[in-house]
Amino acid sequence: MEKKNKKTQTIIWVVGSIMALIIAALLTLYFLQRKEMNEMVDLMTIEKEELEEQYEDLYVQFDGYQQLDIRNDSLQDQLAREQQRVQDLLEELRQTKASNARKITELKNELATLRAISQDLVRQIDSLNVTNARLTAENQQVKLENKQVKQENTQLTNQNKELKETVDRAAMLEIKSLTMTMLDKKDHRTSLLRKLRKLQFDFEIAKNVTCKPGLKDLYARIMDPEGNLLGETEEKIFHFEDSDISYTLMQQLEYAGEEYKGVCYYALEEDVEIQKGIYNIDFFCDGNMIGSYPFQLKK
Repeated sequence: MEKKNKKTQTIIWVVGSIMALIIAALLTLYFLQRKEMNEMVDLMTIEKEELEEQYEDLYVQFDGYQQLDIRNDSLQDQLAREQQRVQDLLEELRQTKASNARKITELKNELATLRAISQDLVRQIDSLNVTNARLTAENQQVKLENKQVKQENTQLTNQNKELKETVDRAAMLEIKSLTMTMLDKKDHRTSLLRKLRKLQFDFEIAKNVTCKPGLKDLYARIMDPEGNLLGETEEKIFHFEDSDISYTLMQQLEYAGEEYKGVCYYALEEDVEIQKGIYNIDFFCDGNMIGSYPFQLKK
């Protein structure tokens, strides 16, 4: 009986020791996992703080763009929208727990997208020749290395431009003389302003063998003493120096490189009396102003 009790006690002791070892192992594993979890949370907290700093830096970067003199409403609106989006995501990040790995990963991807948008906006700003001090500083080394090449290219461009301007001037038509005649309603000459119904302009284009011959459109703009354009309508438009401007009268002429004598007329509207004073007529052809002459109308 005594042997049986000893055996039972031995079994209990062995089982208890094993249970104690298991409990100790479980506790050790628990504390190790808890320590690992705490370390992971610490790392995610650090990552979250770094991500917040990156969002703050990007917000400041967008704020810097807003301070630039960008004369483009569409680009300014886009900058404002993207800056607001950075601020909204930053607030969302601040309210996100460090343990929410999925959300932090999403916000990190959003940051990468916003950075790409920022780089694209920078390229657009550069294309509009907007001065950006930060980019200038970052690219200073590249600019120094390319300075000589740019200077050479600029010099070559200027030389080509001067050469083209010289060639264009040589090929440009020129009205070398102009005579204005006042006509009444029967197309008879008159010196009385009250009888004036039509202006006749006799002009002479100088000889120019470098000018391309052919059929040409000659436009004229007549300005009154107050600077108003006579005969202006929405339909009477021609292109000059990257703009569409109005003209008073237009006629076609066949130019062959020799001296050309022509005449053009401007008829006043019915029952309209023209005022006295100094007028001016400008002539345009082939995209160039080829003559400008003042004339006076007296009573």
